[in-house]
Amino acid sequence: MTVPRTADPDRLARAYYDALDAGDYDRLADLLSPEFVQRRPDRTFEGRDRFVAFMRDERPMTDTTHAVDAVYPKGPGVAVRGRLLDADGDEVFAFVDVFSVDDGRLAALETYAASSDE
Repeated sequence: MTVPRTADPDRLARAYYDALDAGDYDRLADLLSPEFVQRRPDRTFEGRDRFVAFMRDERPMTDTTHAVDAVYPKGPGVAVRGRLLDADGDEVFAFVDVFSVDDGRLAALETYAASSDE
């Protein structure tokens, strides 16, 4: 699926979680700019190919769902507040993702996360 370059930040962010949860890594790659960077508390991924490879082949939990609780689409990007749920629907952690958007694609992602134990 090709993502239209006119896609708004809210739709791009929701499509990101849909593709990730469905394991649709071709669609995920299409949503991201080639220079995509994700920064999160435990590591940084530089480049779309590296990020998609990690999500497809290396992440420790793949049977998860992103529950999006709120989307804040105003500004140059979009912020999303949500929870990562395991296969049983239990919360693994809460997160806030802040996406930068450039030329109709997700260009960067800053992830802030807290475990459900905190």
